[in-house]
Amino acid sequence: MATDGGPRFKSIKSLPVDYRFKGEKGSSGDSGMSISIPENGSGNMDRVVEDDSPYGHVLDDRPSVDDEDVNPSVSPHGSALGMWANKQWGDTASYVAKKKLQSWYQTSDGNWELAKILSTSGTESLISFSEGKVLKVNPDSLLAANPEILDGVDDLMQLSYLNEPSVLYNLQYRYDRDMIYSKAGPVLVAINPFKKIPLYGSDYIQAYKSKSTDSPHVYAITDTAIREMIRDEVNQSIVISGESGAGKTETAKIAMQYLAALGGGSGIEYEILKTNPILEAFGNAKTSRNNNSSRFGKLIEIHFSETGKISGAQIQTFLLEKSRVVQCTEGERSYHSFYQLCAGAPPHLREKLDLLDVHEYKYLQQSTCYTIDGVDDAEQFRVVVEALDAVHVSKENQENAFAMLAAVLWLGNVTFSIIDNENHVEPVIDEALLKVAELIGCKADDLKLALSTRKMKVNNDIIVQKQTLAQAIDTRDALAKSIYSCLFDWLVEQINKSLAVGKRRTGRSISILDIYGFESFDVNSFEQFCINYANERLQQHFNRHLFKLEQEEYIQDGIDWAKVEFEDNQDCLNLFEKKPLGLMTLLDEESTFPNGTDMTFAAKLKQHLKSNSCFRGERGKAFTVHHYAGEVMYDTSGFLEKNRDLLHLDSIQLLSSCTCELPQAFASNMLSLSEKPAPGPLHKSGGADSQKLSVITKFKGQLFQLMQRLESTTPHFIRCIKPNNSQSPGIYHQGLVLQQLRCCGVLEVVRISRSGFPTRMSHQKFARRYGFLLLEHVASQDPLSVSVAILHQFDILPEMYQIGYTKLFFRTGQIGKLEDTRNRTLNGILRVQSCFRGHKARQHIRELKRGIFNLQSFVRGEKTRKEFAILLHRHRAAVAIQKQVKSKITRKRFEDVHGATITLQAVIRGWLVRRCSGDIALLQFGSGKGESDEVVVKSSYLAELQRRILKAEAGLREKEEENDILHQRLQQYENRWSEYELKMKSMEEVWQKQMRSLQSSLSIAKKSLSLDDSERNSDASINMSNDDRNGHESNGVGGVRPMSAGLSVISRLAEEFEQRSQVFGDDAKFLVEVKSGQAEANLNPDHELRRLKQMFEGWKKDYTARLRETKVILNKLGNEDGDSDKGKKKWWGRLNSSRVN
Repeated sequence: MATDGGPRFKSIKSLPVDYRFKGEKGSSGDSGMSISIPENGSGNMDRVVEDDSPYGHVLDDRPSVDDEDVNPSVSPHGSALGMWANKQWGDTASYVAKKKLQSWYQTSDGNWELAKILSTSGTESLISFSEGKVLKVNPDSLLAANPEILDGVDDLMQLSYLNEPSVLYNLQYRYDRDMIYSKAGPVLVAINPFKKIPLYGSDYIQAYKSKSTDSPHVYAITDTAIREMIRDEVNQSIVISGESGAGKTETAKIAMQYLAALGGGSGIEYEILKTNPILEAFGNAKTSRNNNSSRFGKLIEIHFSETGKISGAQIQTFLLEKSRVVQCTEGERSYHSFYQLCAGAPPHLREKLDLLDVHEYKYLQQSTCYTIDGVDDAEQFRVVVEALDAVHVSKENQENAFAMLAAVLWLGNVTFSIIDNENHVEPVIDEALLKVAELIGCKADDLKLALSTRKMKVNNDIIVQKQTLAQAIDTRDALAKSIYSCLFDWLVEQINKSLAVGKRRTGRSISILDIYGFESFDVNSFEQFCINYANERLQQHFNRHLFKLEQEEYIQDGIDWAKVEFEDNQDCLNLFEKKPLGLMTLLDEESTFPNGTDMTFAAKLKQHLKSNSCFRGERGKAFTVHHYAGEVMYDTSGFLEKNRDLLHLDSIQLLSSCTCELPQAFASNMLSLSEKPAPGPLHKSGGADSQKLSVITKFKGQLFQLMQRLESTTPHFIRCIKPNNSQSPGIYHQGLVLQQLRCCGVLEVVRISRSGFPTRMSHQKFARRYGFLLLEHVASQDPLSVSVAILHQFDILPEMYQIGYTKLFFRTGQIGKLEDTRNRTLNGILRVQSCFRGHKARQHIRELKRGIFNLQSFVRGEKTRKEFAILLHRHRAAVAIQKQVKSKITRKRFEDVHGATITLQAVIRGWLVRRCSGDIALLQFGSGKGESDEVVVKSSYLAELQRRILKAEAGLREKEEENDILHQRLQQYENRWSEYELKMKSMEEVWQKQMRSLQSSLSIAKKSLSLDDSERNSDASINMSNDDRNGHESNGVGGVRPMSAGLSVISRLAEEFEQRSQVFGDDAKFLVEVKSGQAEANLNPDHELRRLKQMFEGWKKDYTARLRETKVILNKLGNEDGDSDKGKKKWWGRLNSSRVN
């Protein structure tokens, strides 16, 4: 009877609803990653074990006790469990009956119910159930129930009474509270919840990494594997087993996520996680029991560096179910990749491949199931493309791979037409045939010929044989299966290249095995035969490590030990592998016979294996094998053809002639595999060129290599349990769970772990690891004495360990106490060492800093001095260059002005000479005797005066031009300093006026002086010719000398005017250049300009005063000659006066 969410054991009180174990979070906590297997169907099941369960025949075949041992009111199922109790747990039955405790009783429907013993008399016990029903039963049929305090313990070893109903109840108690993980000694039991539960994510990863929680979890198993790999330097393996739909694939992904979180950092872990969507898309499919069933086996070997970081990975696959490509039963789907491509391909890819809807492809039409509830195929296609990018598969290769998928789908749509009476056919040239030829890159005629004919070599001749409809269909399907299988292998190869390129490996690795679970369907074919054989081999590996090797090691090391019986499947393995009369040997032998058929193969099995206890022949072509998980009936239809798995040489040559790279690579790979010939006669359909190892032989070789690899590692086992066949959350079928627990030997594992010594260590290693905790004189003894001294010093009870010949054996948890003490001691030592090293390091760093500071100060000083010397040298060089440039510019300017002046003077002088040639008579009236004399002035004197006047005028004009240039330059900076420009402009205007005034005054003075001098000279010359020379000579000399003195004064004033004008002009120009930034100087231009103005004003006042004094003196000298001379001014004086005015 099925249960629907609520516990079946209603008579036992449960823990509080909010009860949680250490390290677990409530449902409102972090919802990280979780197992999610979509639901398929709803409602309760009517039977404990359904018809399609792999354990459907086990309950009925269980042995029963003798009639005299059973009370008439006890059901056969109860009797059977009574026998189980007598064999394994009989030591508790009498105790329970005597103490009248609560007990488990199995009802007629196979379920266990809790009952209370009312009385016991002889061979009868009176029990009552929670609903008030009272029943008489045999006391031996009762199994003891654990106290309520042990309800929901996370380790089955903690149960006081270890029996089937107690284990079932404990697992259901935890399952109903979303605690899907439980420990069974060293084995982790994981029950598929078929829903998302909040037990995953970064918070949980950190908790298990820091050991802040010890609840059972996949993270805990993976963490143990990592720590043992680092500690023992031994490769580890995590073997995940269980039937189809138990959650093995999701469990493997969770383990990989924990490894990526702890060993990540290089980026390779992201690529490893991204391999899951690719492998699931191309290797998983929906079956009647599982929406995401792995149709291949895979071993993921993750390599680690010396620092514990992931350095690379390698994936090995086993036995892809190729028949699913061309055959699909109702309610199932082909591989996910076909549906994802049709649903999620982008428009350009869909147009390139001419994709149709999934229901238009005949390979996919065989089942009306096109979608999975809760799964978006288009979104999954996007995830697959993203994963392909992550593992560095180029866009071109991705499109080529999708083209191969489309070619397989279009191959299914290729049809044939009969061309003669012998049922020979040829393909119809339609859209399907042409599209396949286009996608794989071959000619349509070549494809047509390869599908309809077969070449055979007879002697030296090649015969072309036409094929019948059945043969053509087989050839078409074989080509489709080969293309898909080669594509899958190619993808795995590309992934391995991406994960292994440039990665350094140290030999340390953790392997995760995720292989198909035990399968038993209504019709079981060759695929189930291989899958169940692989599970038999894995079960033997499990038994060997947890039962055989364990107990053999106890006996070899002289440990006091009572051997525990367990279910061994060696007989079943012998049935498969024994030579020359094993199932696999007979299958290979029959596959090599030209006339071998499935019926002859079945007959041969029945003839040679009828005496084997694990084999039973059935009617027709069927036979039954008694596996460790139950009996499975196999139908031999298609066994030989699938085992041969021959692709004709014509098809291989067709692929090798294609223009696309992938078909050529596929053909090359198949030809390389076919080089090794198969034993026995050649198969008639292929000839020598197509012969190769059979599928079962190749699979057996792969499986043996896998076992050898696993044997070289330390295994960690995870047993996945499927709670119901409807894939619905909250439903717990006792019978289904019980059969899985029995088949995987969980109860035996718990019993061995409870009574055994799971932890062991050699004397040498134990002494070396913990010897430093003892006194020095004890630690120097032999390893055995040191080990015994350690045990005595830490007061480990004798019953908690045993000393063997070569090793020490400990009960569960004992080595942990020593490890805690060792870790505390090491932490203390490390603390002292760290403090001392810190002190030494700080002291060293201080000395180092001091030295560095001294060195830096010296280097910086030397560097600064060099930089200063360079700067000083540059400054001096700049000053010298500026001086040379300025002097050159000044000399150039002076030479230009001097040359222009000479040229102008020459021109004016020539003009004046030409105009005023000859002597000019000047009349001067004498003041002595009142008589007038005519004086003749030489032209040389007149030319000299004219030259000086012209020079003064030229200087004035030059200054005016320079003032105009300065004014123009000052106007360029008007926007930046308007106020300063106004002041400069005002000063320039005043300056120009004063200069013109001074120049005018100077000119007038010069003219007057010249005129007077001329007159005086004339008078002197006239007076000297008179008779009275002495009287006039004294007056004449007295008149000329004052005039000569006045002329020299005027000359000095003119020269001072020129010099001062030049100095003030240069200074003003320099200050303007400094102000505008054209020149550099360490001074304040505004301040210097004001000071220059003050100096100019002072000089101007002084110069004006002296000029006035000179004028007064000259006027006095002029007045002495008489007022009569004023009316006799010549044309030159009038001209100058008019100019001045």
